[in-house]
Amino acid sequence: MGISRHSATNQASPWIYNPWLDLIVGCGAWSAPLLLVSYFSVAAHARTWSVAFYVLALFFNYPHYMATIYRAYHRAEDFEKYRVFTVHITGLMLLTLLASHFWMRILPWIFTIYLTWSPWHYSGQNYGLFMMFARRAGAQPTNSERRALYGAFIASYLILFLGFHTGASSDPLFVSIGIPAVISKWEQAILGVAFIGLSIFGLRGLARTAGWRKLMPSLTLFSSQFLWFLFPAAISLIKGLEIPQSRYSSGVLAVMHSAQYLWITSYYAKREASAETLSKTNRDWRPLAYFAILVLGGIALFVPGPWLASRAFHHDFTASFLIFTALVNIHHFILDGAIWKLRDGKIAALLLNTRERLSGSAAEAGGQLRASWQWITGRTTAARSLRVSLAVLLLLWGTIDQLRYYLALHTDDLKDMQRAAALDSVDSSLQMHLARRAMEVDDPQDAEAAWKRAMQANPADPGPRQALLQFLIDRDRYDEAYALTESSLKYFPRDANLLVNRGLLALQKGNSAEALASWNQALTVDPRQSSAHLYLASELDREGKAQEAASHYGTYLESVARSKPEQRPEPDRIIVIALRMADCQARSSQVEMAIRSYHLAEKLAAQTKTPKLESLADVNEAELQAKTGKFDNALQLFQHALHLDQTAADDNAAAQDWYAYGQFLDNAGFPPRIVYACVLKSESLIQAHTSNVPEPMEASRKKLEARLGPAAGEVRRNPEAAAQEALALRR
Repeated sequence: MGISRHSATNQASPWIYNPWLDLIVGCGAWSAPLLLVSYFSVAAHARTWSVAFYVLALFFNYPHYMATIYRAYHRAEDFEKYRVFTVHITGLMLLTLLASHFWMRILPWIFTIYLTWSPWHYSGQNYGLFMMFARRAGAQPTNSERRALYGAFIASYLILFLGFHTGASSDPLFVSIGIPAVISKWEQAILGVAFIGLSIFGLRGLARTAGWRKLMPSLTLFSSQFLWFLFPAAISLIKGLEIPQSRYSSGVLAVMHSAQYLWITSYYAKREASAETLSKTNRDWRPLAYFAILVLGGIALFVPGPWLASRAFHHDFTASFLIFTALVNIHHFILDGAIWKLRDGKIAALLLNTRERLSGSAAEAGGQLRASWQWITGRTTAARSLRVSLAVLLLLWGTIDQLRYYLALHTDDLKDMQRAAALDSVDSSLQMHLARRAMEVDDPQDAEAAWKRAMQANPADPGPRQALLQFLIDRDRYDEAYALTESSLKYFPRDANLLVNRGLLALQKGNSAEALASWNQALTVDPRQSSAHLYLASELDREGKAQEAASHYGTYLESVARSKPEQRPEPDRIIVIALRMADCQARSSQVEMAIRSYHLAEKLAAQTKTPKLESLADVNEAELQAKTGKFDNALQLFQHALHLDQTAADDNAAAQDWYAYGQFLDNAGFPPRIVYACVLKSESLIQAHTSNVPEPMEASRKKLEARLGPAAGEVRRNPEAAAQEALALRR
């Protein structure tokens, strides 16, 4: 509620109802204990708190929206006065609601507006009540003091805004601006200092005219603003914690805001009714009837819409509920900002007890609408029957909605979720939980059916499709999986994940050309699809297109280097990819690049203590160095690799490396006796596990024996000494 501004006469008591109720509910004195309970126990008892908040929404959140509707629509005078908002803006909201059900891609944008606007709305209400209490206490703020205090409330909101929009969003329903963390941190610090300075200046000015004691309600509201916005932002800034945007639109903050709103609107409605008791068209204000209207109206705003959308039009219940939630809130923010202004003479008269003449034109405005409303609220049997029927229907509907929500939360109980689905099955979120639970109890048939229902409920959600696709692939149902990607691409041709999966399945069917085309198309749609680069590199490598493969391997590794540590593959996988890239570069005559890539693999392997891969990188680089005539480098690399093989106790790798080392020594012109020792060492390592010595190795040994003649026997008598001599060679 954004009430603000202008002068009022002094009041003997600043209280609205009574000190305790006003301080606790109206001024938010309960903020500290409730926020502590929320922060420390919600995560540990998520299901219990979810049910509690959903029940509380019936009596606080929903009615507080209806209170604004009631304020704007129940009197024809107000309806006409705010016609731009009550008719034109409302019509625009209804059109947006319809459009968003048929174009789900705008849901994140609508939800982002709602989540970003919510704390601004809370701040506006706190500021308006702050000024109302200050003026009821007799404060006379100057323009500069009032602007300073308003600036403090704005600064507190902006600090939270920066926290919301720093970096990338982890919530698919929230579109972050992506402010760099370094910039955001400094901006929040500057705004924090501004908040302190503006607060001191403004509060001292109020205290000069009213005294600190009379400002107790205003100061309590100011502390609530601090606890709601600055304190969580400061903790997140110091501790590096993320502020969940949804916390400011649901949960304990929303309940406190809604209770505060109902507290002040009920007072206004009571004063308004009292001021009009002389009119023959008005009766005394009845608080229970007023609250019943708000509860029933709140249910009407939030409950029937998603149920009808899912039942009648087969729209996803969860998505529809989010749409209704966001748009009802946005409409509430707009309407609330228009109708609650202390500069309005009537509002000031009722909230500040000033002597302002109230308008009596209500009976003359909006004749037809007024007549219809009078009939509905009249004493005729038909009107009373209609009211009772609607009330019973809404209460029953609200109860069923609560029951369904309670059952759907029991994600560990298959029967409860099935009962929830029996009430309304067109709910992708519920169907995903049913599928997961069905797989846990080894019922793949039910899981598959649930995934298909989830896809039908919300085709725009990739989650059910990806789960079903993985399910089909795991069971080798490749044709069905391929058909699923093909049918899905007709509706979502620019879905990069779908294109990547279609490529993998096309390759499984033996169609490499289609696979390459799909992966290239995925990169055109989303250049950040690093997996597509890896698949392209692997297939191009297999086809012998080494240079193109090396390029894609390189791009993949660059994307891995830019990603967060927790999002990177296992180190040994990165090393293997670096080795493949180096091999492709070597085959395509990119010698210097290949050597750098081998160095990268060696460095990563050394850092992660994987000697097998470090040895492989050393040997491959050594062979490349030898081809370019750099024998000294090659010699050291071979020897280092053999030491690593010994450390890793990998006889198979050691046998291959000793043989490769022998071939290198022979080509480099080292004595045949040393070469022969390397071949014997290789054979002995192989024979320790099998009697089958590879033919090339055996042929090489025989040639060396022929070259050495009787000297070969001398080496055979003590091969280990000659092998150690080979390890110590220097040119």
